[in-house]
Parts: sequence; structure tokens; C-alpha cells
Amino acid sequence: MTNLTKLEFVALKISDKNYLTWTLDIEIHLDAMNLGNIIKEGNYASTHDRAKAMIFLWHHLHEGLKIEYVTIKDPSVLWQNLKERYGH
Repeated sequence: MTNLTKLEFVALKISDKNYLTWTLDIEIHLDAMNLGNIIKEGNYASTHDRAKAMIFLWHHLHEGLKIEYVTIKDPSVLWQNLKERYGH
């Protein structure tokens, strides 16, 4: 089993300097984990798969972003909020 706590790539920074590359990295890694549909609105993923995706996303966020989005438990909601925040 892969170690989800290890960073495979740079965490998303509070500034938008690495947002585009971060989203590409996240999408590729989630697809590789068979979790690519989790970040799309209206997905019907299991609670288990949503939790795995959320753990993966959470480990690739800057600490300041974790504090700001601490109440979000759905990866598709977090994904959408970050998309709106960075305006892409």
C-alpha cells in the first residue's frame, strides 16, 4: 500500500503560484488511484473512496489552507472552493 502521508509533489501554497501545476498533479494522482471522479460534482463515490481522496488532498495543502478549510469533509466541495478561490 502506498504511504499517503508522503508528499508526492509540492503542497498547494496559499498564493496561487503553483495552483495550475498542483491541480494537474492532483488529477493525475487521483486517476492513478482510481479516485479521479471524486472531485467532480455529483459523483456517487463511496464514503471510503471520498475519505481516501480527502486524505490525499489534505496532505497536499499548505497549513494555512488546512486551517481555512478545516470544516470541509467532501473532496468535491474542497476542490470547488479552491477553484473559486484561485479563479481558474
